[in-house]
Amino acid sequence: MAFLTFRDMNPLSQLMFSIFVVIASFLVFMVLSLIVAIPLFGLDSVMSIPTINELDNPESIRVLKYFQVVQSIGVFIVPPFILAWLFHRKIATYLSLNKTVNLASVLLVLVISFAASPFVNFIGEINSNMQLPDWLSGLENWMKNAEDKAAEITEVFLKVENIGGLAFNIFMIAFLPAIGEELLFRGVIQRIFTNWARNYHWGIWITALLFSALHLQFYGFIPRMFLGVLFGYLLVWSGSMWLPIIAHFINNGVAVVAMYMIDKELLSPEIEQIGSTSDSYYLAVISFVLIIVFMLMIKRQNNEGFPEFENPQ
Repeated sequence: MAFLTFRDMNPLSQLMFSIFVVIASFLVFMVLSLIVAIPLFGLDSVMSIPTINELDNPESIRVLKYFQVVQSIGVFIVPPFILAWLFHRKIATYLSLNKTVNLASVLLVLVISFAASPFVNFIGEINSNMQLPDWLSGLENWMKNAEDKAAEITEVFLKVENIGGLAFNIFMIAFLPAIGEELLFRGVIQRIFTNWARNYHWGIWITALLFSALHLQFYGFIPRMFLGVLFGYLLVWSGSMWLPIIAHFINNGVAVVAMYMIDKELLSPEIEQIGSTSDSYYLAVISFVLIIVFMLMIKRQNNEGFPEFENPQ
């Protein structure tokens, strides 16, 4: 009977409880990871984490990657399963993991992931040139500093010397976020907002906004929100969590592999600018049209889709 209390919660209560579960899971995993980290890396390395500035120190990078993996599991992967069990008891059904997808839809997702690149680059370039009014200069400086620091850490994470390092980066930056972020944001948060607004469009866009904002990378806010919208419609129009997970994995995985190849001079850095330069704007337009066409094809292939909203009772 106690479980009925969670199942009978209204959307606002579910949202507040979800935040509590995420925070609680993060704290538990952080404590456990600290306990495990001491024999793995030594007390000195663990204690210096809050003030780590030696990004050229391999030991520091290993420690940071360790905590990055733990954070992904504790914040994004574990909470959705707990919440699905409490809110519905049938975890696979609640998280839309019980519906398989056809090969044609998977192939379309693969094509969309590559076709979307020029348009994402285009809106990313617009976003990166964002300027706030003078009276918000303090906020703008803070945002730029935070962005620069995040970019510095990301660059260090991505710089690896061998295939083993590349494989781990794909696991850490593509696989874990694709599973965890989609289960939490699309599987739980989007469902809550869809039920709250009783309209899946509102659920998708509000969730995408939160998805982008919580990354705290302001000069990549718009393209990340666009991807969140894309992932949201993939879930709604297919009824399966597997399509947004696959799309998220491809998006992150391609970026990881591309950076590795650029670093090894196997790929030109100019590939990251396709669609964002004056001589390639037309590719951004073509990219946007292709995204719409292929997304509508996915919707047509999966007529059942996801319910617009459901009674939380």
